[in-house]
Amino acid sequence: MSCLGPPAFSHFIQSRLFLPAKYDNSHFLLKQAIWYVVGGGFIALIMLIDYDRFKQLTWWIYGFGIILLLMLFFRFPGPLIIEANDAVSWLKFPILGTLQPSEIMKVILVLSNAHVIDNHHQKYMKQTLKSDIWLIIKIALVTMLPAGLVAVEPDLGGFLVLSAISGAMILVSGVQWKIILPIITAAALAIGSIVTAYYLIPDKLSAFFEQSVFNHVASRFYGWMDPEKYLDSGYQLILAMQAIGSGELFGKGMSHLQVNVPERHTDMIFTGISEQFGFIGASFVIALFFLMIYRLIYIAIQSNDRYGSYLVTGLIGMFSYQIFQNIGMSIQILPITGLPLPFLSYGGSSTLTYLVAIGIALNVYSRTRKFMF
Repeated sequence: MSCLGPPAFSHFIQSRLFLPAKYDNSHFLLKQAIWYVVGGGFIALIMLIDYDRFKQLTWWIYGFGIILLLMLFFRFPGPLIIEANDAVSWLKFPILGTLQPSEIMKVILVLSNAHVIDNHHQKYMKQTLKSDIWLIIKIALVTMLPAGLVAVEPDLGGFLVLSAISGAMILVSGVQWKIILPIITAAALAIGSIVTAYYLIPDKLSAFFEQSVFNHVASRFYGWMDPEKYLDSGYQLILAMQAIGSGELFGKGMSHLQVNVPERHTDMIFTGISEQFGFIGASFVIALFFLMIYRLIYIAIQSNDRYGSYLVTGLIGMFSYQIFQNIGMSIQILPITGLPLPFLSYGGSSTLTYLVAIGIALNVYSRTRKFMF
């Protein structure tokens, strides 16, 4: 975490502000279109299978996901491992291409937690404080292994999404609020303590983080709190705000991109939307996401099968957190983490994961029986 004065800051930003006159995205567009076609095929395949059958395959799929994450953890020898941005998060296969296991693990965790919660309620027909605590322990055990492996890649964004999925599913699992509220309070106090320490004892906090395994997280945090001071981690946020602001109300028009935002086609895709289509276009995108979440909530409520409701609730947690985090980090509401914006950011693994998630939700909806009375 380095600090720059006003002259150095001005030169640093000016040197990275503008793109060349021609900015070709055709390569990304073609590959993304291919992944949409492949994802559409997966949706059709998922719709052919009754979602209740997923229970029989849950632990086989879970084991497959853990194996992929372990290959990254142990740095599997050969050309399979790809390292980018100081993170080991990708596997490269000869025919399939590049694969990001943490993305696939999101849907796998939804399937696993839904299976755990449904089986728990079948076994414990009478709800007690002891049974609720045991349910939380089982969900935590299922979540901790993949979340821990993702965290050490390091992939803070993926870790937070997996946590959000499990948190959302705990909220609808029937666990008593006198157990949930202390957990939420403890998490809020921990976050509040870090923010308070930043203002009261910044030097000690910085020294603690730099000497710990959380140095990567700390640089993101400091770049978020004061991007102009900590430019090595904050310049991306500054350029993102420049791009969003330059779009004004109606934007500059399709392909008229001038501000050079790093990772625009992946994590920072919202800056490209705002710069090209302005506040109106960005608001339209947010409204579409709102409608999607609303429909998922409707499907979860309408499902008269608990397992189906748990599945869709996990997907709601996944989509809601990623949308809020991605857009929030682009406008400095939240710290920057490596999370794509669903369906819009470039990436084969993420696009395929989200389309599979939609396939599962449609599967639940199509098999929901409706009764007049």
